[in-house]
Amino acid sequence: MKKIKNPTACVIIIGNEILSGRTLDTNKHYLCKELTKNGIDVIEARVIKDDEKAIIQVVNEVRKKYNYVFTTGGIGPTHDDLTSLSIAKAFKVKLIKNKKAVEILKKFYFSINNELNEARLKMAFIPKGAELLHNPVTKAAGFRIKNVYVMAGIPEIMVAMFKKIIKSLKKGTPFISKTILVKIPESNIAKDLLKIEKKFNEVEVGSYPFFNNKSKGVNIVLRSKNKNQIKKAINEIKINLKNL
Repeated sequence: MKKIKNPTACVIIIGNEILSGRTLDTNKHYLCKELTKNGIDVIEARVIKDDEKAIIQVVNEVRKKYNYVFTTGGIGPTHDDLTSLSIAKAFKVKLIKNKKAVEILKKFYFSINNELNEARLKMAFIPKGAELLHNPVTKAAGFRIKNVYVMAGIPEIMVAMFKKIIKSLKKGTPFISKTILVKIPESNIAKDLLKIEKKFNEVEVGSYPFFNNKSKGVNIVLRSKNKNQIKKAINEIKINLKNL
């Protein structure tokens, strides 16, 4: 029986403030966790500058490699918000004032007695042919163009947008993850873990050492879509540990 592969994804975090360390990135962690939970395999996650050439280059590279690409950041009202224009150039389409996006913003700013000024209107410029993505928080829409989903960088807004996006995505089989904590040096079990990964080829075996004042050891993490293989791998690890 032929195995059905999970859809693949790349996450791109756009923002100078992330690279400088000024702002802590939580978007990458959230997206990777939620995509994996839904059976969409995240193959790459990148953090890049608010730079037109960099955005064009990276988006064009990864959109050809993966089923889905998710970007966060750079779609706000200021001069350094370059993502929408860069995505338009990546797809070789015009950046146009989207009538629907304008109406959404007009309605929102009217409701809070605020002016839809020129800076805010910038958020209604969307690549031609793109589909708007609903933003339930500030109403400034993100957009999807082919397999690229463009979202806000503010975590609360990004999460709200993604919760609707995920409903429409093709999903696969989620990985099951099991952890075994052992208080043995990693080097003592390295050969055994390699043998187990080779024997159970549907199981990913990772070892993550930890050190603290009271103890040291290794978290052995097993990941697979196959419950039976994980159970067998765990049993074999436990047998090997008894012999150490």
